[in-house]
Amino acid sequence: MRLTRISKVLVLMLAAVFLVVAAFSVSAGGAAEEERIVLATGGTGGVYYPLGGAMASLWSNEIDGVRASSESTGASVENVNLVNYLESQLGLVQNDIAYYAFNAVEMFSDDEPMESMRGVFTMYPETIQIIARGGAGVESVEDIAGKRVAVGAPGSGTEVNARQILEAHGITYADIREDFLSFAEAADALRDGHVDVAFVTAGLPTASVIDLATTTNVDIVSIDSAMVDSIIEQWPYYAEVTIPGGTYGGQDSDVSAVAVMAMMIVHETLDEDLVYNITRVTLENADVLGDTHDRGREVTAESALDGMSIELHPGARRYFEEIGLLN
Repeated sequence: MRLTRISKVLVLMLAAVFLVVAAFSVSAGGAAEEERIVLATGGTGGVYYPLGGAMASLWSNEIDGVRASSESTGASVENVNLVNYLESQLGLVQNDIAYYAFNAVEMFSDDEPMESMRGVFTMYPETIQIIARGGAGVESVEDIAGKRVAVGAPGSGTEVNARQILEAHGITYADIREDFLSFAEAADALRDGHVDVAFVTAGLPTASVIDLATTTNVDIVSIDSAMVDSIIEQWPYYAEVTIPGGTYGGQDSDVSAVAVMAMMIVHETLDEDLVYNITRVTLENADVLGDTHDRGREVTAESALDGMSIELHPGARRYFEEIGLLN
């Protein structure tokens, strides 16, 4: 009889332990269910960085169970690698760079195709801005030959754009003194007179260029319209755009330029419902993004498939089908 009582006590104790462990497991499981995602953006002087931070905050606030953060990176070329190898689940990139990486062409020709990437939406034109230091004697792209040129951060989409535009004008790196600098670094180098010209690929207006133009005499170099046509013919992802007069201090007239499209990519393994909600929440809150940067107001569903250069993620496709933009 005594043994029976002891057995009952043991059973009750074990049951109590089981309930504690179970409660702990539920609690731990609940915490583990929170999805932590990272968005790779760009340099702190560009548009990707503030806009990406606003997106991450929006997702964390509006999507249940999501904790999103953004990180500063070398931008497009680095970001396709980060997403492809799942070091970041999402990335902001140029549409041309996404295409090159997905198909293993251009600067990715020695790599395996990054076929794990999927498109989510395109956002706004990224204008290739050619900024010359006042007094450097650069009035046209042809004048860049022989100058000290900041061509973009190593591994960035800006560097690819700089190389292609120079090539279209018959200029190679052998004809200039190239320096691989981020947006912010290039602005400092122009201000200090360490470079004559800087290429910046970003949405208008770009914070680093605004700051530079308020303290330094700079010129925004125009591309001849006939050359714009030639660039687009050779690289179809470019589009002709205008940098309106007054965009930057001291810029009185319109400037002819070319642009690519900014877009968001994700890894193909990212949950379909999560990508659906990311797409929905982002495209339906352009006003919130616009409070962070003017380009955020251009992130709308109506233009979100313009220039889409790779296969869509199923979650994004579902959203666009629901709103009637895809069949």
